[in-house]
Amino acid sequence: MLVRCARIGFVNSGRGCYKSTLNYSSTSGNVNSVENEAASSKSAKETSSTDEKTSLESSAVPSSRLSRLFHYGSLAAGVGISVASQGIQQVAKGETPSWKDLILSDSNINRITKKFSKMRGAALKIGQMMSFQDEKILPPQLYQILSKVQNNANYMPIRQLNRVMSTELDSIDWETKYFQRFDKRPFAAASIGQVHDAILLDGTEVVVKVQYPGVKDSIDSDLSNLLMLLTASSLLPKGLFLDKTIANARKELKWECDYIREAQSLIQFEELLQNDPTFVVPHVFQELTTNNIITMTKMKGYEIMKLPPNIQNDQKIKNFISENIMRLTLLEIAQFKFMQTDPNWANFLYNPTTNKLELLDFGASRDFSDEFIWNYRRLLTYAMLRDRKGVTEVSKTLGYLTGYESTAMVEAHVDSVMTLGEPFIKYNSNPDQMFDFSDQTVSDRIRGNIKLMLNERLCPPPEETYSLHRKFSGIFLLCAKMDAQVRCSKLFDEIFAIHDRN
Repeated sequence: MLVRCARIGFVNSGRGCYKSTLNYSSTSGNVNSVENEAASSKSAKETSSTDEKTSLESSAVPSSRLSRLFHYGSLAAGVGISVASQGIQQVAKGETPSWKDLILSDSNINRITKKFSKMRGAALKIGQMMSFQDEKILPPQLYQILSKVQNNANYMPIRQLNRVMSTELDSIDWETKYFQRFDKRPFAAASIGQVHDAILLDGTEVVVKVQYPGVKDSIDSDLSNLLMLLTASSLLPKGLFLDKTIANARKELKWECDYIREAQSLIQFEELLQNDPTFVVPHVFQELTTNNIITMTKMKGYEIMKLPPNIQNDQKIKNFISENIMRLTLLEIAQFKFMQTDPNWANFLYNPTTNKLELLDFGASRDFSDEFIWNYRRLLTYAMLRDRKGVTEVSKTLGYLTGYESTAMVEAHVDSVMTLGEPFIKYNSNPDQMFDFSDQTVSDRIRGNIKLMLNERLCPPPEETYSLHRKFSGIFLLCAKMDAQVRCSKLFDEIFAIHDRN
């Protein structure tokens, strides 16, 4: 097994799972351990896990390009036949059917959702990425599809799973050779792979993430087919720059299909957060990690949006969770220059026994150049200082504006950036000044400018911001969902702000 470690480029550190601890003097507030709550909610957690497994469906992953092309073709044909049939029926009734309403009928929503869940890979990933757009940007029926597929992939049949594991671990007896127990029914299935509970021979509880066969090799053809379908349907506003969105998705999908890259990102975050008092990162077992599987320590926390009621109703804990995730986001941009960009809230777990936040899924991790980070920090610092001229000039430097936009477009863009900076403004001398996300109108006011910007934008935003802003938006929505009060100005001043902007 050391040969395998060397072959995939890992350094075998022999370390166990770290407990992260970053010296950040009580920014997150003092939340006591809630071991009693953990004990009382244990059965609820086990029931929830069982329910989630029961809700998953099994289907073989179409792994060849030809089979995947067939599935896209059958989807297009099925939607087309439905459109024609419903259109004829409506005309016969004297109605004037709408193209978008025909495409996004209830039957077609169900048809598209099932096909995306069966296809996995690019089809499901695009759905997941776009589901984090605000529902008022996208047609409501399309948003309904994307929300359904966000965490609704089918899982591999056991025979297909066995083939993958035997190949990756070079043994037909992989299950007994490396594991005391391996649960072949996954507890989670997403766009790229599925996740299984297991116990190593030494008794260590782990999870094993297994990539769907054929997904990696079908990215380019899948995305080309999706681009054709979405363009032909004319469902999306032109200002979303669909070709650029697809190009960014192509790059991120290839990153996420590279499990060696993800494992190295896990190791990097483990090192970056090794002194943090709040965050824990799973430890990678390198000898059981390959291009298509990752084995890592099992995290014991709850998804932050699925906390048991006795924790869910504790606003101090929700503030603690929100403030620390905001802190991590600012650290990733300003200091690490390396970010896990997937905003899926299921990637954050809260462990009430340890009072720590556990981080998952590092496939979409990426770094940012010094130049981009410097200018992006300048941009938000100017916004926090209410300096419209500074925001306009740095927006041109970053590539958000060309200098040839209409006055209305420039004003809408600057208004949106200024609004984004509002949570970080220091209004008084109180170092612990809170921003109340339960009362905020930031999202609504930014949303109010989106239609104009989509219609009048002359250039796509810099490629770095597709993933960065997706993460930022997800964190703002999280804080609002939790009705959180967060010391945003303190975090911004200590971590992010540039005090000399020249």
